[in-house]
Amino acid sequence: MELFAPLRRVGRGRVRRIAAGGVTALACALVLFALLAPNDLDRLSPLAFLRVPAEGLLGVVLFLVLPTRARRGVAVLVGVGLGLLTVVKIMDMGFDAVLHRPFDLVLDWPLLAPAVGYVDATAGPGGAIAVVVGAVVLAPALLVLTTLSALRLTRLVARHRLGAARAVAVLSVVWITAAIPGARIDPDAPIASGSAAAFALDHARQVRAGLLDHDKFAEEAVVDRFRDTPGTELLTALRGKDVIVAFVESYGRDAVEDPELAPQVGAVLDEGTRRLSDAGYGSRSAFLTSPTTGGGSWLAQATLLSGLWIDNQQRYRTLVSGDRLTLGAAFERARWRSVGVVPGITYAWPEGEFFGYRSIQTAEDLGYHGPRFSYATMPDQYTLAAFERSERAQADEPVMAVIPLVSSHAPWTPTPALIDWADVGDGSIYQAMHTGDRPAEAIFNGDPTQIRADYRRSIEYSLNTLVSYVETYGDNDLVLVFLGDHQPAKIVTGDNATWDVPITIVTRDQAVLNRVSPWNWDAGLKPGPHAPVWPMNTFRDRFLKAFGP
Repeated sequence: MELFAPLRRVGRGRVRRIAAGGVTALACALVLFALLAPNDLDRLSPLAFLRVPAEGLLGVVLFLVLPTRARRGVAVLVGVGLGLLTVVKIMDMGFDAVLHRPFDLVLDWPLLAPAVGYVDATAGPGGAIAVVVGAVVLAPALLVLTTLSALRLTRLVARHRLGAARAVAVLSVVWITAAIPGARIDPDAPIASGSAAAFALDHARQVRAGLLDHDKFAEEAVVDRFRDTPGTELLTALRGKDVIVAFVESYGRDAVEDPELAPQVGAVLDEGTRRLSDAGYGSRSAFLTSPTTGGGSWLAQATLLSGLWIDNQQRYRTLVSGDRLTLGAAFERARWRSVGVVPGITYAWPEGEFFGYRSIQTAEDLGYHGPRFSYATMPDQYTLAAFERSERAQADEPVMAVIPLVSSHAPWTPTPALIDWADVGDGSIYQAMHTGDRPAEAIFNGDPTQIRADYRRSIEYSLNTLVSYVETYGDNDLVLVFLGDHQPAKIVTGDNATWDVPITIVTRDQAVLNRVSPWNWDAGLKPGPHAPVWPMNTFRDRFLKAFGP
């Protein structure tokens, strides 16, 4: 047996060398991922890693010249920095996939709670717990692994100083040779990379802007031409009218202009225009530029209602803690019964008081006894039917309502069917409808063509519901304003989509349409490609001015 002991020792030594080599290779791969990975999932490909990172070359030089005692401490700092860089890139990927923008290190932390709430509503509590646990585990794990990788590579450089110096010299020549003509592997991947430093610099500038944004917003909020306007001078041209402002979730400009979506959605709008015209209604349409895209509906709603640009959660929290005059409060001041009907709210909503509503009806208050349709707590038709029963049919004074509809909220399947309004009841009828069997995460890893078709159908449903509501419950005193809150996620719109959303006003009263004629909006429910485009925060003042004395 002793004859084979040397062979066993040789074998174990070979296994250890192979294992050590594998660990070193993984350490190199993790460091290169941190330095070269893009922060956009669409650009994440093998080609992105066939580049030479200037930061990596400088790091090797640094470890070559540092004294032994300082080298370990610097390696720990570098490793932690690489871990943080990787975590932020992953956050950027997620935010870009949904909100079409990178993660803001100052302003976006409050958005993580709604994101978990979305997972809970669509995938259940188990999915939400898995997401939270995954995030809590992944971030520290990355920091530990990148730090261990930096330490390992530092020791490798120290043991092979001559080889490391030669490698840096060769790769530096490659970097300079590629950088001068701007050589690229593909349009988004220059061979001579400095992307990690540029990424860190961009986020540093973003942090500075975020820290300054609070004071900037305070200066903007001070300006309010209608703040002290008495109720007798507000909305005089709408006296006696019931006014509904309905937000159609994810109803973006692409729905009416994208070649894959517009023919069907446009047909719904054209048919709706014809049906409402036959019933004596006129309509005008245009576009507003939303402060958000892909999500963050409450930011868009607050922007339209307050007349201030609310594009982050810090601004939203500052806004709702103040006393800005909102559209709802303006109607209430002018002696309307102002109500908020918010079927998407399933929890305490103390900030609702800011919007000036006399009454707020959340999902629990609407008396729905049917099933959820994925994220949507109830179908849009039920929401409007419940509002009609509890508010318009009972009111002895004009009603102004803000109603964010939710049937077209992602994920866009299943879509309920439009039924006879007399059959809506308490929503039990929807128990017989299919409520979907595709997981919520399919919106990100499913067939894009199918996802776009699901989105289109949900928008068609919401638009048809609004048209049918006006036909069924409309009268000479109804004024309906409906608009999108933001464009859908990038999986629907693709890159470089605008942040525009359609907006439409519907009424039988020609005098109301005459008031908005200076706006030059397009006739009908569908805005054309050359329809006016306003920033969403300008709507409040334009509306109050148009319908004032």
